[in-house]
Amino acid sequence: MKKSHYYNLLSFLLTGMLVIACKTKDKEDSNKTVAADVWKVDFQDDFDTFNLDNWQDQRIWVNNETHCYVPDNEFGTREVSNGTLKLKVVNIGEKISCDNLDKHGNQHPDTEYVAGRIVSKNKKEFIKGKWTARLKLGSNGEPSMFPAWWLLGAQNNESPVQEADENICWPLTGSGEIDIFEHHGDHMKDGFTTGAIVSLGACDKGDWQSKRRNFEATLNEYHTYSVEWEKSDLVYKLDGEEIYRNVGEGDKYPEPMFAILNFAKITDSPMLGTEWVMEVDWVKHEYRK
Repeated sequence: MKKSHYYNLLSFLLTGMLVIACKTKDKEDSNKTVAADVWKVDFQDDFDTFNLDNWQDQRIWVNNETHCYVPDNEFGTREVSNGTLKLKVVNIGEKISCDNLDKHGNQHPDTEYVAGRIVSKNKKEFIKGKWTARLKLGSNGEPSMFPAWWLLGAQNNESPVQEADENICWPLTGSGEIDIFEHHGDHMKDGFTTGAIVSLGACDKGDWQSKRRNFEATLNEYHTYSVEWEKSDLVYKLDGEEIYRNVGEGDKYPEPMFAILNFAKITDSPMLGTEWVMEVDWVKHEYRK
């Protein structure tokens, strides 16, 4: 064999070995990426029933809401049927006394509107991870509508106070807020708001604007709405696709958080019909394997 042919063959063999090594490394890196992106479910509710191990009604007066939260499917405001949860605002046609209190002990005034609100407080609480709900609205874009799917720190001092450490005022650390889905009927149709509430370092002092954004979606069709984080960023997804990211905000939520689903009436605008509904197919929490 001529020396030139020998060197050409050696060069060919070395190049082939290098290509195989690179492909092997790329495959290993790809497998590592896939493995790192796998989430494992540690809580899921498909709403075949209303499971008291997962949820409780929350009767509370916040945000100057104009309805009264009522428990146990009273007036049809919280119903589980055909595999979904229905949370409603209902106009019952006459004013009734409301026992909802704010955290200062003030009682809600009489109202003809009743509504449903459930929380996983002291039932299912998690640090970080990924929360997702699949839900839809019966209608949207009507004045005063305020349905929401969101998280709150487990040391929040609002009713029901059930444990000794539930003494932190919103939105301080321990009582922080992350909004996954919030629809403001007064301001939008086929759109929702997502993002973190920034604590301004004092009780009841929160920045609602700087870290939240509005996005389009056909709200009367089912979508999945989620937030996920394991390090510093809060990543918001619609139907599994990232739509927004709060860079570095995840570090500000070291506490366990519980989930909230509610349909509120936020202003004095009259309802166009007798009820609004948010229908929830399932809720789940996941963590990284």
